[in-house]
Amino acid sequence: MVQRHTVLKPADNTGAHKLRVIHLYGGSTRKFSYLGDIVRAVVDGADPNGMVKDSQMVFVVVARVRKENKRADGSYIRFDDNAGVVITARDNKDPIGTRVFGPMARELKDAGFSKIVSMASEVL
Repeated sequence: MVQRHTVLKPADNTGAHKLRVIHLYGGSTRKFSYLGDIVRAVVDGADPNGMVKDSQMVFVVVARVRKENKRADGSYIRFDDNAGVVITARDNKDPIGTRVFGPMARELKDAGFSKIVSMASEVL
């Protein structure tokens, strides 16, 4: 469960250190985003040679959340951190980075982010 001002850990190699959420897409009264949702974020600190720059606004797909998510078979999935992957645009869904770190949820593939899931080392 991610809301405005939440700090996400970047799960890719774009060079960002932290991603601070500034906007949730999906309606004016939306308060939370979950796995597979696209949010707008600001880069808080970045490597000087990275693909993104400090204070740059980027689109991020929420890849891991600490709040448990119930699946259709009745099981729950929960991660240790809130993490996101920087993507090019809302409609394109291609990642900017070339590597993805950490486990990814199966819900990302259902949301249309198959390229991100294919780069992940583990899919839960």
